[in-house]
Amino acid sequence: MKYTRKDAKAYSREHFRGVWAATATPFTADLKLDEAGFRSNLKHWIDTLKLGGLFVSGKQGEFFSMSVPERKRTFELAVEAAAGRAGIVTSCSDTNLDVVLDLARHSQAIGADYIVVHSPVLHFGHEVDDTVYEYYRHLSESLDIGIALWNHPDCGYEMSPALCAKIAELPNVVAIKYSVPRAKYAELTRLAGDKIIVSTASEEEWFDNIVELGWRLYLCSTPPFTMQTAVDQRINEYSRLAFAGKTAEAKKVRDSLNPVRAAFRASRPKGTPQAHTKYWMECIGQVGGPVRRPLLNLTENERATIRKAVAESGLKLA
Repeated sequence: MKYTRKDAKAYSREHFRGVWAATATPFTADLKLDEAGFRSNLKHWIDTLKLGGLFVSGKQGEFFSMSVPERKRTFELAVEAAAGRAGIVTSCSDTNLDVVLDLARHSQAIGADYIVVHSPVLHFGHEVDDTVYEYYRHLSESLDIGIALWNHPDCGYEMSPALCAKIAELPNVVAIKYSVPRAKYAELTRLAGDKIIVSTASEEEWFDNIVELGWRLYLCSTPPFTMQTAVDQRINEYSRLAFAGKTAEAKKVRDSLNPVRAAFRASRPKGTPQAHTKYWMECIGQVGGPVRRPLLNLTENERATIRKAVAESGLKLA
């Protein structure tokens, strides 16, 4: 590892910055892990788009339909491809704590920068704060690597800003992907100070969060590679301008992406977000492939709608 457990917060404040994307996992036609396709995407995201880092095999990456060895393999491929040129945070989320720890220790061993672990799914969960705190306390005590929290409504509850701030006191808890309404993550930003880096998945709110909340980390979803190409990197551009305090210029670039955002959103069928993302990727020259069950693949009519949306979005492809 590049830091000790006690230095995790200081290291993350210096290095856990910029625009990070949540990777999609390509599968072959017979639903095997497409290692060649994943390597191709990694090269594009790291070398061409020059993203700050990658969040590997989370919900967008279909971790829930992958075996533990497959998840570990995606971690290895990402760390190998990054080679220090981009950060890697591995998604170790699982309903089984032993699996979480196994994935986390593997991440430590291969040189990942951080791990992310979503808050536990608690069936019949009420008044869950003590349970959730103890879960992350145990992980913190068991591991040396920096831990990013992740909370979203899929878990059945939303962690309060006060609970997140309490967990942020743990020595190697360094960040949170807080998928909640803006008022909640703004409150946590004020409460936590430099104890934890707060971020959320919404690219549409990213500019405002840089300007109004002082954020320097976008963690993370697919827009950094679905709304950018080799010749059209407006998310990177407006982020750099906003970081530099050139707010008016940054806002102009941010707003110029509204047609792309609208096209992406309007072309997405209900219930198929990963399949939609993967086919959009194919339309702009990346490797997508099918999704695994229980997810649904697209119909040909849905694919045609996406092709039309990409063509009319204003996203430059060449």
